[in-house]
Amino acid sequence: MSDDGTDGEYDIAGIELTGDRYEVRQSLIRNKYAVRDAAGDVVLRGKQKMFKLKEEFPFVDGEGNDVFTVKAGGMLDVAGNYAIRDTTGEEVVVLDEDYSLFAENWTVRDPDTGEALATIRSTSKLVEVLRHFVGAVGLVPYKYEILDAEGDHVGHISGQFSLRDTYTVTIDDASDVPKEAVVAAAVVLDALRGG
Repeated sequence: MSDDGTDGEYDIAGIELTGDRYEVRQSLIRNKYAVRDAAGDVVLRGKQKMFKLKEEFPFVDGEGNDVFTVKAGGMLDVAGNYAIRDTTGEEVVVLDEDYSLFAENWTVRDPDTGEALATIRSTSKLVEVLRHFVGAVGLVPYKYEILDAEGDHVGHISGQFSLRDTYTVTIDDASDVPKEAVVAAAVVLDALRGG
């Protein structure tokens, strides 16, 4: 059994996130990110490919080796589903957005059965209203709660005031969630909100 409790079924070859805290920082170049572990080492880099009909976010490990890609299910998919594909192109998990004006909720699902593996949900309706109606996208740090398939709290994503988007992904208990997918989802969430 893997350290995330998922029997390795949702593991992504070439990357193993074993810590419980990661800092995600956007570079000065829009929608380009570095993910660092608690020791400050870069464990993932991701960037949104621009000018694509289908949104695409390739990720590499700290040494620059391809590890996975997050790709939109449809053309110009601003609210929909995104598949995390390994280097062979096989879907590992799907990120599915439940879009509303007052909440941002994402579900990490099994690509074959559609079974929910984890949920990432915004924790502040006020922040969501400000983002949607006032356009305060980069001005207000955001917070999300990470839940397992049963709806139990397993972690959170917390934004910080900064010129560049910076936030921390903390997974208190990853026994039932695919950690790599949750960290990748955090990067994609930021890029899609206009990061």
